[in-house]
Formats: sequence, C-alpha cells, structure tokens
Amino acid sequence: MSRPRPLPSTAIPDRYAQRLQALKREFQELEYFCKGTLLKRMMKCGKTQCACRQDPAKRHGPYFEWTYKAKGKTVNVKLTRDVMPMFRAASRQHRKLRSLLNRLERLSQTVLRYQARLAQSADRD
Repeated sequence: MSRPRPLPSTAIPDRYAQRLQALKREFQELEYFCKGTLLKRMMKCGKTQCACRQDPAKRHGPYFEWTYKAKGKTVNVKLTRDVMPMFRAASRQHRKLRSLLNRLERLSQTVLRYQARLAQSADRD
C-alpha cells in the first residue's frame, strides 16, 4: 500500500497561508484564560427575622463565585470583588480561544479539501 505523497506548500494558495499566519498571531496574543461561569449572588441568610427574607433588595452580598466542571464534578470558588475583573477577563480570553479554534478548524478543513482535490486531479493526469 503506497503512502499518499504530501503536496508542496506552494499547493496552498497564498490567501489560505496568510489567514493561517494571522490566526497563529492571534494565538500568540492570548492571555491567561479559564472556562466556567462567573456569578454575582445576593443571598438570604438563615435568620427568620432578617429583612432579606421579605425584600429581595435587602439581600446580603454581592458574593462572587467562579463555577466550572472538573472530572465531572461542579467546582465553586468564592472570589473577592478585587479578583472578579481578572477572572472576567480570563473568561473573555477563553471565549476568544474557542472562537479562534473554530476558525482555525474551518480553515484547515478548507485547505484539506482543496489539497484533496489537487491530489485527485494529479492522480488522473
């Protein structure tokens, strides 16, 4: 069984190569990232006579949490008001990473289909 011969890099049109380089540059610009959900909660306490029981505007808080899954379990991490912006930025970076990976996958599929067509037409010749 013969191995398919790889196509030379010149078989990839410049526009695809340029898009690939641009996506790689975007990867290099990424900062720290984390997946999960960031929550701002206002809580009721356990005291029966506390105003938080009757009036939602008088609940205690805000309390900040970062929630994510690890090994199939939900993990809750309490955050201070000071670190919440850092985690919010990291969450945005994670969304950017996922978007970047999706674009890279679509570009890769396009290039692979293009190369497959070239290989098939070369085999016919």
